[in-house]
Amino acid sequence: MNTPTRTTARVLDVGNCGHDHGQISSMLKRNFNAETVEAATASETLERLAREKFDLVLVNRKLDHDYSDGIEIIKLIKSQPELATIPVMLITNSPDHQELAVAAGALPGFGKLELNTETTHQRLAAVFTGAPAHQS
Repeated sequence: MNTPTRTTARVLDVGNCGHDHGQISSMLKRNFNAETVEAATASETLERLAREKFDLVLVNRKLDHDYSDGIEIIKLIKSQPELATIPVMLITNSPDHQELAVAAGALPGFGKLELNTETTHQRLAAVFTGAPAHQS
């Protein structure tokens, strides 16, 4: 008798330093059994998205590697028809930058200070389950 295997959600974490990536990965694994993969730059992000399947892309507001603008990466992703449907969230504590990211096509994201809040977990759960997220 074959038991169906549970599909693990895959998340591409773009531009976070090692410490923050570890915190985000741990939270996603613990709460959603999600696998998290890193990308350091915009070009690495686009290369990975072209050849691998991800359920969510988390983009840091300023990439640790070269301080690139995360909103520009969101615009790049959303401008490509083959990638545009992948859910993307910006990681920033700045409400103004969150608004810019949403205007660029991202879902409402969260800041590192909000990593373990109920609102953040609801937003992530909505992506992984396809349910509507509560806006706060």
